[in-house]
Amino acid sequence: MIHDINPIFISLGDFHIYWYGIMYLIAFLSAWYVGNLYIKKNIVGINRDDFSDLMFYCFLGILIGGRVGYTIFYNFAYTLENPITIFYLWNGGMSFHGGFIGVILAIVYFCKKSKIPFFEISDFIVRLVPIGLFTGRVGNFINGELWGKPTDIIWGVIFPKIDNVPRHPTQIYEAILEGIVLFIILNFVFTEKLKASVMTSYFLILYSLFRFTVEFFRVPDAHIGYLALNWVTMGQILCIPMFLLGLYFLKIGKGN
Repeated sequence: MIHDINPIFISLGDFHIYWYGIMYLIAFLSAWYVGNLYIKKNIVGINRDDFSDLMFYCFLGILIGGRVGYTIFYNFAYTLENPITIFYLWNGGMSFHGGFIGVILAIVYFCKKSKIPFFEISDFIVRLVPIGLFTGRVGNFINGELWGKPTDIIWGVIFPKIDNVPRHPTQIYEAILEGIVLFIILNFVFTEKLKASVMTSYFLILYSLFRFTVEFFRVPDAHIGYLALNWVTMGQILCIPMFLLGLYFLKIGKGN
């Protein structure tokens, strides 16, 4: 398969709307819809208006945290020289780990404002996050970025802007694992009422394991490369504190 997808969804003169931005819109609307289904079932103690506020705060957290996180973790020197590029969302360059921190801060703000326990909201939100992870990775694939290592498997994809060598479509691997599989596990496997923090811990642990694994098939950012042992990537290093935090939250939940 040869990747020949135009990253531009539609052009209006010199103004372009990119698929990457459309993926964010789809994620937001889908998460809003699924979240409201849970609210109707009284699974979380907030109403639809509260949820709309929460989604707005989380959306800001994703955008700001994702971009700031990318500049710090992956492209700090370049962004210092070209600060305007921090607003070029259509070019990609969003860090999940930065967006994750942004969402945490958004939830903390919402919970303090609404006087609701943190884990009541985080256990609810993590069930929706895989929707954004799926659409985000599909957006990465459309952009032809974050490609994998060369391979001879039958589903290898050639990215012509790089070379003519079939590569692992690691964007799709992540879309499947972090998006579809994680969504199914959090929403359909764990259907019973869990203790506070347990659902959040499952998300952190499973996401970290999925992302850490896929990083073995993915080419690291050229300007960063491997950070240790000729295989450790920045993505894997950032997964370690998430995994440990998940274990800590699981211990808290099991101890309640």
